[in-house]
Amino acid sequence: MSAVTIGLLVAAGALAVGTLALRLVGVLLRARITPSDRVQELLDTGVAVLFCALIATATLVEAQEFVGWARPAGVAVGGLLAWRKAPFVVVVIAAAAVAAVLRLVGIP
Repeated sequence: MSAVTIGLLVAAGALAVGTLALRLVGVLLRARITPSDRVQELLDTGVAVLFCALIATATLVEAQEFVGWARPAGVAVGGLLAWRKAPFVVVVIAAAAVAAVLRLVGIP
Protein backbone atom coordinates (compact mmCIF):
# COMPACT_ATOMS: atom_id res chain seq x y z
CA MET A 1 0.00 0.00 0.00
CA SER A 2 1.21 3.47 -0.81
CA ALA A 3 1.66 6.22 1.73
CA VAL A 4 -1.23 8.17 0.21
CA THR A 5 -3.59 5.22 0.61
CA ILE A 6 -2.54 4.71 4.22
CA GLY A 7 -2.96 8.42 4.90
CA LEU A 8 -6.46 8.37 3.41
CA LEU A 9 -7.43 5.34 5.48
CA VAL A 10 -6.12 6.98 8.66
CA ALA A 11 -7.98 10.21 7.86
CA ALA A 12 -11.21 8.31 7.13
CA GLY A 13 -10.83 6.36 10.37
CA ALA A 14 -10.24 9.55 12.36
CA LEU A 15 -13.30 11.17 10.82
CA ALA A 16 -15.39 8.09 11.60
CA VAL A 17 -14.25 8.03 15.24
CA GLY A 18 -14.81 11.80 15.57
CA THR A 19 -18.29 11.55 14.09
CA LEU A 20 -19.21 8.69 16.39
CA ALA A 21 -17.84 10.58 19.41
CA LEU A 22 -19.81 13.73 18.55
CA ARG A 23 -23.01 11.74 18.10
CA LEU A 24 -22.46 9.91 21.38
CA VAL A 25 -21.74 13.15 23.28
CA GLY A 26 -24.92 14.66 21.81
CA VAL A 27 -27.01 11.75 23.05
CA LEU A 28 -25.40 11.77 26.49
CA LEU A 29 -25.62 15.52 27.01
CA ARG A 30 -29.15 15.89 25.61
CA ALA A 31 -30.60 14.54 28.86
CA ARG A 32 -28.42 16.81 31.05
CA ILE A 33 -28.46 20.11 29.17
CA THR A 34 -31.61 21.92 28.14
CA PRO A 35 -30.92 24.82 25.78
CA SER A 36 -32.89 28.01 26.21
CA ASP A 37 -35.75 28.75 23.83
CA ARG A 38 -33.59 31.30 21.99
CA VAL A 39 -30.72 28.82 21.50
CA GLN A 40 -33.15 26.14 20.32
CA GLU A 41 -34.67 28.61 17.85
CA LEU A 42 -31.21 29.52 16.53
CA LEU A 43 -30.31 25.85 16.13
CA ASP A 44 -33.53 25.14 14.25
CA THR A 45 -32.94 28.15 11.99
CA GLY A 46 -29.36 27.05 11.38
CA VAL A 47 -30.52 23.62 10.25
CA ALA A 48 -33.01 25.17 7.84
CA VAL A 49 -30.40 27.55 6.42
CA LEU A 50 -27.85 24.76 5.90
CA PHE A 51 -30.47 22.58 4.23
CA CYS A 52 -31.48 25.41 1.88
CA ALA A 53 -27.84 26.07 1.02
CA LEU A 54 -27.31 22.40 0.22
CA ILE A 55 -30.38 22.35 -2.02
CA ALA A 56 -29.30 25.55 -3.79
CA THR A 57 -25.78 24.35 -4.53
CA ALA A 58 -26.93 20.91 -5.66
CA THR A 59 -29.59 22.49 -7.87
CA LEU A 60 -27.65 25.30 -9.49
CA VAL A 61 -23.99 24.28 -9.69
CA GLU A 62 -22.07 21.31 -11.07
CA ALA A 63 -18.29 21.32 -11.59
CA GLN A 64 -18.25 25.00 -10.55
CA GLU A 65 -20.54 26.01 -13.42
CA PHE A 66 -24.22 26.83 -13.75
CA VAL A 67 -26.13 23.69 -14.75
CA GLY A 68 -28.70 25.40 -16.96
CA TRP A 69 -32.40 25.94 -16.43
CA ALA A 70 -33.81 22.40 -16.72
CA ARG A 71 -32.64 21.13 -13.32
CA PRO A 72 -33.71 24.22 -11.33
CA ALA A 73 -37.11 24.13 -13.04
CA GLY A 74 -37.52 20.46 -12.12
CA VAL A 75 -36.52 21.13 -8.53
CA ALA A 76 -38.94 24.07 -8.38
CA VAL A 77 -41.81 21.90 -9.62
CA GLY A 78 -40.88 19.16 -7.16
CA GLY A 79 -40.66 21.68 -4.32
CA LEU A 80 -44.04 23.16 -5.19
CA LEU A 81 -45.67 19.74 -5.31
CA ALA A 82 -44.04 18.72 -2.02
CA TRP A 83 -45.24 21.95 -0.43
CA ARG A 84 -48.76 21.13 -1.67
CA LYS A 85 -48.34 17.70 0.02
CA ALA A 86 -48.41 15.64 -3.17
CA PRO A 87 -47.34 11.99 -2.81
CA PHE A 88 -43.57 11.50 -2.96
CA VAL A 89 -43.74 9.41 -6.13
CA VAL A 90 -45.70 12.18 -7.88
CA VAL A 91 -43.16 14.77 -6.74
CA VAL A 92 -40.19 12.79 -8.08
CA ILE A 93 -41.82 11.84 -11.38
CA ALA A 94 -43.08 15.37 -12.05
CA ALA A 95 -39.70 16.95 -11.27
CA ALA A 96 -37.88 14.47 -13.50
CA ALA A 97 -40.45 14.89 -16.28
CA VAL A 98 -40.15 18.69 -16.27
CA ALA A 99 -36.35 18.53 -16.42
CA ALA A 100 -36.46 15.86 -19.17
CA VAL A 101 -38.96 17.77 -21.31
CA LEU A 102 -36.98 20.98 -21.02
CA ARG A 103 -33.79 19.18 -22.02
CA LEU A 104 -35.63 17.49 -24.88
CA VAL A 105 -36.68 20.85 -26.33
CA GLY A 106 -33.12 22.12 -26.06
CA ILE A 107 -33.04 24.01 -22.79
CA PRO A 108 -29.91 22.90 -20.89
